[in-house]
Amino acid sequence: MAKILSTDTSNYSRKERGETKIQDEEWQKIADALEVPVKDIKDNDTKFSINNDNTTFQDNSGNYNQYFNIPNSIVENLQDYIILLKKEIESLKQELKNK
Repeated sequence: MAKILSTDTSNYSRKERGETKIQDEEWQKIADALEVPVKDIKDNDTKFSINNDNTTFQDNSGNYNQYFNIPNSIVENLQDYIILLKKEIESLKQELKNK
């Protein structure tokens, strides 16, 4: 999933835990990868808000950033997909071994 979002795995992991906001474009990429509508996977409830008192960047982003959790249904779908991929890898290894 990190590759699909063009990010590293640690950043994706932070998104999954709700520590980093998932941008709308990223929600679309996730939905496309899972072949589901964005509305089925996007969790509109905020996990928490963080007060952004760091004015170093002066990005005018406001005082609060909202972060979203990845719904459990996505995580479960990805876990199922990983299991399927592992089975496919084993099948391909066996096929290569038999040649």
